[in-house]
Order: sequence, then C-alpha cells, then structure tokens
Amino acid sequence: MILPLRIGTRGSPLALWQAEYVAGRLQPLTAPRPIELVQIETSGDVVRDLPLSQIGGDGVFTKEIQRALLSNVVDVAVHSLKDLPTTHVEGLTLGAVPPRGATGDVFVSRRHARFDDLPQGAVVATGSLRRRAQALHRRPDLKLTAIRGNVGTRLHKLDEQNLDAIILAQAGLERLGLSSNITEILDPLWMLPAVGQGALGLECRSDDRTTLTVLELLNDAPTRQAVLAERALLRGLGGGCLVPIGARAVIDGYRLTLHAAVLAPDGSRRVADEAEGPAVDAEQIGQALAERMLEQGARELLAMQR
Repeated sequence: MILPLRIGTRGSPLALWQAEYVAGRLQPLTAPRPIELVQIETSGDVVRDLPLSQIGGDGVFTKEIQRALLSNVVDVAVHSLKDLPTTHVEGLTLGAVPPRGATGDVFVSRRHARFDDLPQGAVVATGSLRRRAQALHRRPDLKLTAIRGNVGTRLHKLDEQNLDAIILAQAGLERLGLSSNITEILDPLWMLPAVGQGALGLECRSDDRTTLTVLELLNDAPTRQAVLAERALLRGLGGGCLVPIGARAVIDGYRLTLHAAVLAPDGSRRVADEAEGPAVDAEQIGQALAERMLEQGARELLAMQR
C-alpha cells in the first residue's frame, strides 16, 4: 500500500482552489503515489464576527495547519503567503513558492466606475487594516467599514449591506473565476499590496527530504526572490500580517526593486521608500530598506498599532 501525500489546507473555496492547484502540479511528480487533501479549520475560520486583530494576531489562518505538519497529520501545507508569519517555526521549512498570481488589490462597486469617482462620505468595506489605511490616506473623506468572510460572502455583503464599494485582492477573484466583478484594478503606486500577496507558500517538515525534493520542483526562483525581499522587509520592520504595511518587489532580469509603505491606522501619515539591487540579495535589500524606513519615521507609526 502506497501512503498518500497529504496536503493540509483551509476549507474556504479559495484555499481549496489553491490546494487543488498545487495537487494538480504535484500529481505527475509523485505518481503513482496518490495525493489527499486534508481540510483543517483555523482560528480565523472559527471566529468570523470579529476583526482579525482581535482573535489572535498573526497566524490566525496558519497555526493549526503548521501544528498538523509538526504532528505528522499532513505532509505539505498550502498557505496564502500573505497569511504566513515571517517568524521561523522550528522543524518546518518553506519548501517552494510557485509562480505568483496577480499581486494587486481591486475596487468592486455596482455604482461607481473608479475609486476616485466615489462621492464624499461613501461607504467602503475591507477586512484589511492595510487597505483601510491606504484608502483613507488617498481619500480621508470616505467612511471605511470592516468586512469579514470569504470572497463570495464579501461580494454578497456588497449588495446586502448597500455598500458603495469593497476592496479585495485581485488574485482571489481571478482564481475563483469571479473577475467579472472587478470594477478597477487599483494603482499600486498608492495601494501597495500585502507582503506575499498573490503568492503561495508550500511548507513541509525540515527533515522530510522526500517531500522537500518534490516541492522544490514547483519553486519559481523570481517569485521566491520577490517574496523573500518583502518578507525580510516585514520582519525588519517588526510588523506582522495585520498592520498597515504595503510592499511590492519587482524582478527585472537579475535586478530587484522593492517598494514599501508604512501608514498610520487612520491613513493620516505615510512613510514610503524603495530600494533596488541584485535579486540574489533579496533578503538583504528588504532588511536594509526596513532599517532606513524605521529611521524615517516608520517606527513611530508602527508603535501606534501596539
């Protein structure tokens, strides 16, 4: 009897799409070994009526899956990389980062063609403090309200709650075949994405050489370099997944350019900067930019979140 390769995943439609995508990529590499999806409920899935910052901070969508890995309940964890904390978990390793999807955020509205067309005082919903702060920095007159739930639930609430608009990740809508709902792709010059947005992280046990060898075949070097730079920036700033930090690394040949911003929760202040260098030095670029931004005032803005 051949034991299956067990993939741990959350049970949301987007998480299952991501796990099935990875399973489809892995199956030809592991055949005849079967692949099995194991759904794991996380604290972020259990508590749906509170902001993420109130139910445990970083790791609310990843901790339980990591515990399943360490307990040998699953062999591979498929994470949305933007949800995975930058702190190292002893015994686990990031085995692969497949090619990245769309990194941006999108404006979804039934009434208005563009974010900048919103009337004064319009009600915009988002579950992200990062999106909230950046939207308010550009339009302090707007009323931002919190929203939770999977992508389908949020689209339903747009109509049910009579909202002017919601802001979502582009990759999620595209992966679920819901691109027709996109009204406008927001300019990353002012709406920087979350660290790791649009990328998947495939995690396994550090000592599981068989699984690690297979996962490495799915790794996309430019995507990994980009997210390593972004995650090094986040780690250097001392921020987590739930604070108003935006970052976007772009690879052009052998060069990497990293754009980043830290904002006050109400969007009233913004510290932004960029750095570039050889892509092979991705983590050093992220760390150096973090140190420079802390000196420019990011430290004070981050202190407001704590």
